Amino acid sequence: MFKRIMIILVAAMFLAAVDVSAQDVLMNSAETIKKGNFKVAVFPTVLLGKNGSDSKFGVAGRAGFGITSRFDIEAKAAFFKDLNYFGVDVEYWFVRGRSFNVSVALGGHMTNVPGAGDSSGIDTTLLCSTSPSNNLELYGGLRLAFNSLKNSDYNFTLVHIVPGLEYRISAALDFLAEFGFALNDNSRNYASVGLAFYFSR
Repeated sequence: MFKRIMIILVAAMFLAAVDVSAQDVLMNSAETIKKGNFKVAVFPTVLLGKNGSDSKFGVAGRAGFGITSRFDIEAKAAFFKDLNYFGVDVEYWFVRGRSFNVSVALGGHMTNVPGAGDSSGIDTTLLCSTSPSNNLELYGGLRLAFNSLKNSDYNFTLVHIVPGLEYRISAALDFLAEFGFALNDNSRNYASVGLAFYFSR
């Protein structure tokens, strides 16, 4: 258990225009947040250019709480110029091994894109991770987001396969990095790197 509450201010206003294919990031292993602990995380993120378009820079963040030893809930957000993304998901850690873990997450989100149409949707993730050393976890996720534009019949799906790593700097601080490989035309490759802070009540 940690000694004192850490207060993290997540600020975000970033450059570049973003289209409706923007999404949040995974940035966690298959282990859930410890019961009774809080998590606050911030991740500078780039959506890589596609079909001649420029790359888009922004920030993603997560804030969560460990409800049980295998179940947590996290609020998530991503901010780019002319786009706001907000969501929430729950994660269940259903395979818990010494060096191999599997979890599944299910959530919902909404995206505001002035002038281009708002959207909302459901997202789900299958996440596996392994620990080659005490401080290092390697993870891989399959991420699907099912979206629909507001006041429209248009629906689209984002699909990513996401390898990443989580390195424990201290009991209260992790460094994370991941790359999202787009698996369909609606999705964009992305890269994200950042820090996750953990503290107890």
